[in-house]
Amino acid sequence: MFAGLKRRATVLAISAGLVMTPAAGSAETLADAFITAYRHSHILDQQRAVLRAADEDVAIAYSSLRPVISFTAAASSSALARHHLSGSVALAAEMTLYDSGVTRLSVEGLKEAVLATREALMNYEQQVLLAALTAYMDVTEASETLALEQSNVRLTTQQLRAARDRFEVGEVTRTEVAQAEAQLAAAKSSLAAAAGTLEVARESYRVAVGSYPKGLAPPPALPKIPASLDAAQAVAVRTHPLIRQAQHQVAAAELAVKQAEAAMKFSVNASASLKFDHDGNDESSYGVAMTQPLYGGGKFSALKRKAQANRDSSRAALLSTTHNVQQLVGVYWANLRVANAQLLATDQQIRAANVAYRGVQEEQQLGAATTLDVLDALQDLLDARSTRISARSGQYVALYSLLSAMGLMTVEHLRLGIQTYDPAAYYNAVKSAPAGLSKQGQQLDRVLERLGKE
Repeated sequence: MFAGLKRRATVLAISAGLVMTPAAGSAETLADAFITAYRHSHILDQQRAVLRAADEDVAIAYSSLRPVISFTAAASSSALARHHLSGSVALAAEMTLYDSGVTRLSVEGLKEAVLATREALMNYEQQVLLAALTAYMDVTEASETLALEQSNVRLTTQQLRAARDRFEVGEVTRTEVAQAEAQLAAAKSSLAAAAGTLEVARESYRVAVGSYPKGLAPPPALPKIPASLDAAQAVAVRTHPLIRQAQHQVAAAELAVKQAEAAMKFSVNASASLKFDHDGNDESSYGVAMTQPLYGGGKFSALKRKAQANRDSSRAALLSTTHNVQQLVGVYWANLRVANAQLLATDQQIRAANVAYRGVQEEQQLGAATTLDVLDALQDLLDARSTRISARSGQYVALYSLLSAMGLMTVEHLRLGIQTYDPAAYYNAVKSAPAGLSKQGQQLDRVLERLGKE
């Protein structure tokens, strides 16, 4: 009788959920995982450096609007002059006064390239946070599955012990004992597999987040999403960084066409030279020159046609990217609906399997069910619990993947409340092509250093 009460108490524990979670104060939350992944992502560090390099392209193009000043000191000798040494010093300056807008269009095109690169950085941020979410749910699922398999081993051990006791008094045959032994061996095998899966999930977590999990808290409530698929796709078209990146690339390509057309027009350059020879004679000069390309072997026309082809390509890429993003939203929307339906179905399955397991236990006490019947009913209950664990994990991954497809998987939208990288700070420090790093740029360096240490 005591054994029967113990078994009934155990099955109630299974039906209520066996996963032990740490105290809320010591548990690592999903928000903690997001923050750690954001602060320690080498992928984001790499893409921020790529963005800063793009910022410098604007500064390089902007420098073409300024004069180029150079200093020259020369000394020479020849046999005809009987090795008499002569020398000169010169200070020269050159500046483009007018180039039909080539440089200005180049600067504007590179600004669009910077904006496109910022959107690419935002997309990488989404990938980093989504990888952290997936790793978090994988560890959570693996931990809960391991706890479930541990419970299965304990319950199967109890059933084996009870079968051996009944065999000793002649209530069951040796076959039932052997069946219980086989079930216990299978349960131990599943336990070992679950432990291995958890170790793999922990390693993936370390790569995605930057450290091993230290006792994960249950995931928070799911964030809100639009009420319909059409609304979600509309948000994605407006906000997804890949679409916005493609839009800036189209703008840059259109400016490149105008730049190729302007390169066929004339330009005006000014030059000045302050020069003295070794005798102190002034050989200074200055002047203004206009240059108009007349024939370049077809080069200028080819450059224009190439720019037009690149523009058409970028326009097509924008349409393709938009369709792909809309498709992703549809896929994850469907995945989320499937996961929600699975959760409802598994809840019903668990309730039914729990009732069936308790009923078979009672039948076993009356001699109407065998040990194998009890073990089979127990396995059905454990399978239902395992299916629910996977369904819940799939629900979170599907919903956050949907947020990513909508362009909302960001630190700002998730309201993590941490200092983030400002993509405009470095650009503002270097856009006017300063000779050295400005005070603002030095402050930015300190901010970047703090981000790396946090």
